[in-house]
Amino acid sequence: MGYSTLTPPIPGDDPLQTDLEFADNRLLAELCGEYDRNLVKLEHELDVQIVRRGNRLHVMGDPTMRSRATQTLQALYDRLSDGKAVESGDVEGALHLSRGGAPEQQLEMFRTGQIEIRTRKKSVTPRTRAQQDYARSLFDKALNFGIGPAGTGKTYIAVAVAVHHFVEGHVDRIVLSRPAVEAGEKLGYLPGDMKDKVDPYMQPLYDALNDFLPAKQLPRLLEERRIEIAPLAFMRGRTLSNAFVVLDEAQNATEMQMKMFLTRLGEGARMAITGDRTQVDLPRGQVSGLRVAERILDGIPDIGFSYFTAADVVRHPLVAKIVAAYDSYENNRV
Repeated sequence: MGYSTLTPPIPGDDPLQTDLEFADNRLLAELCGEYDRNLVKLEHELDVQIVRRGNRLHVMGDPTMRSRATQTLQALYDRLSDGKAVESGDVEGALHLSRGGAPEQQLEMFRTGQIEIRTRKKSVTPRTRAQQDYARSLFDKALNFGIGPAGTGKTYIAVAVAVHHFVEGHVDRIVLSRPAVEAGEKLGYLPGDMKDKVDPYMQPLYDALNDFLPAKQLPRLLEERRIEIAPLAFMRGRTLSNAFVVLDEAQNATEMQMKMFLTRLGEGARMAITGDRTQVDLPRGQVSGLRVAERILDGIPDIGFSYFTAADVVRHPLVAKIVAAYDSYENNRV
């Protein structure tokens, strides 16, 4: 789209200040956010000062950080001009993209929203290059692996794509699964019937579905088993045809469980497998099925592998710093 709705920096700017003039005050108000919270976030993350006067923003600070702030503001304003909302996560996403090696190219991708995943409640735009590539692979290939640290959107995007395929009629049902290793699969010690026992382990999947489907529809779809959420142990012996299947927390699947799950893929089905190799909860001595599958299947053209790093974390900014600190710690362990 370019910057057609945003004038270039005003000639004669102070060398330590960049002035931006916006054509639409209503969009400028949305850009700033309630109580200027979006500007405050940019100031905090980039160590710049942003002052609003009328329809202008004055950005002051280090030239490199000032340039990043300007690019981010331009990307967010163009997003608003295209009729898309700007939420806190979108500000984080634009900031992530401005950190890349080719920020102009990456921010243009953010502005134009090259990939938009439409569901019944909302549209999801992947916020980093890795997320964009992952979403594209989920649409292009029948079997995909998303591997990386917590908070990078692996499961969220996979469930969004699953719901998109379901509401568009490309699949007849959605099957979401994850290993229940937190209790060593010994679910009988928990109170209630089987659903009561496994639901706590499946809650992240319910949370994602609630973001994409109306509250009145989800219980009915679950009751009709057009959407199914079940532990990995329940997948044995089944053939999953015309379904979009997501296996979450796959690093906690054993080698045999992973092979069993992968061979459930039936005609007209699609499968997404997500996991974090640094958070294996299997008993000592058991090999993660995710690691084995990655080693065996990598290189098969029809299978997609997408990798994420701390730079792709889209939760609270502290999560990225925590992930990076743990990565550094693990790399330096003797």
